[in-house]
Formats: sequence, C-alpha cells, structure tokens
Amino acid sequence: MTTFDLAQHDASLAHLSAADIAAHLQALPEDKRADVLSRLETEAAVEATEAFHKGALISTPLGNLSTATIGLLYRKRVLWLVLLVFGNLFSGAGIAAFEDVIAANIVLVFFLPLLVDSGGNAGAQSATLMVRALATGDVVMKDWLRLLWRECSVALALGVTMAVAVALLGAVRGGWDISFVVASSMLVIVLVGSVIGMSLPFLFSRLNMDPAVASGPLITSIADAAGVLVYFGIASVVLQL
Repeated sequence: MTTFDLAQHDASLAHLSAADIAAHLQALPEDKRADVLSRLETEAAVEATEAFHKGALISTPLGNLSTATIGLLYRKRVLWLVLLVFGNLFSGAGIAAFEDVIAANIVLVFFLPLLVDSGGNAGAQSATLMVRALATGDVVMKDWLRLLWRECSVALALGVTMAVAVALLGAVRGGWDISFVVASSMLVIVLVGSVIGMSLPFLFSRLNMDPAVASGPLITSIADAAGVLVYFGIASVVLQL
C-alpha cells in the first residue's frame, strides 16, 4: 500500500497490524496524520497512535488531542525534552573541546549542521526500520549481528554517496583539505548514526523496554553528539591542529 492509498482509502487499514499502521503514519505529512487517525476505529489504530507517541518521546498516549489541556500536554512532553537538553550538553562539550580547531578554521562551522543532521537522519531511518521489524516479529535479538553487517554495508554506500555530494561544496568553501575533512566526516558520521539507530531498538528490547522509545529525538541527540566528535576529530588530524 502506498502513502497515497493510505491517505485516500484509510478504511482499508482495518486489516493491518498496529506496527504497519504506525509505519504508514510515519510516512504521511503531518497534516494528513490526524485526519487519517480520526477516521480509524480499529484497536490497531489506537495501538499505532501509542507507538507513534513513543517514537516522538511523549511519555504516554494523549487521548483526544483536541480536548487535551495545556497542563496535560506539558506533562506528557516535558520529561524527555528536559532529559535531552542535558544529553545535548555532550554536543556542546565536544565543540568546546575543539575550540582551537574551530578558531583556526572557522569555515568548519559552516558544515557542522549539515553533517550532524545527516547522521541523525540516517540513524532515525535505521531505527524506524528496526522498531517496525521487532514489533512485527520479522527480526529477533539473535538477528542483531547479521543485521549489523548488512546495515554497515548500506550505511557505507549511503555515506559514500553523500560524501561525494558535499565534497565539491567543501572545496569551494575552504579548499581541498576542508573538502577531504567534510567528505570523510560525512562517511563516518552516516555510518555511526546508522549503527546507533539500528542497535538501540535491540538494546531497549533486551532491557525489556519498548523499542519505540529509541526512535526520533533520542537517536538524533545521540547521533548529534557522536557527529560533533567525529567531525572535529577528523579535522584536527587532517589539518594537524
């Protein structure tokens, strides 16, 4: 079923599992999700909504959003956001540790959002696929090592493609040394983000926690911190600073 089919013929979702519905909802534009969910009455749709909320790090389901109070919305969202604020301090600490590198090559700052966001995006993709596969039983814990090697292969291919895409921009902005730093960082960051994204759902499942918690903002925050360290670490070695 395509995203278009989901938006236009949501009645056919009745036979799908909660995990399948949640996966389809993830692919829909935000303005379409509420409209689709409002017309679904199946138990699976309710479970899908809960899974979607967990992926966004909302502590428990909100119920009817249109009647939810400001206090309820605040309580459901504040815990994880506060925790992630402190988690993001690792990114700040990583930047502070490489102040000399940044001061000597201020052009590096231009590429920082591009690189760390790419790692977060790659990790979020991997996490979404693994969360769905674990929920449907397509994969189990013993599959982790086999899937890790496959994920590394896919991530390397993605990383090389994205590295090529940013290499020319790096050369234009800062010369070939900066181009090499940016391209190699992109490759490693996408690889690291993808491995984190596919591994965390398995870790949460092993700890008897809901794997859906590993997706979304949590993956992005961890991948951001890792991306900062990788980027400026490579820059300090290549530029000999």
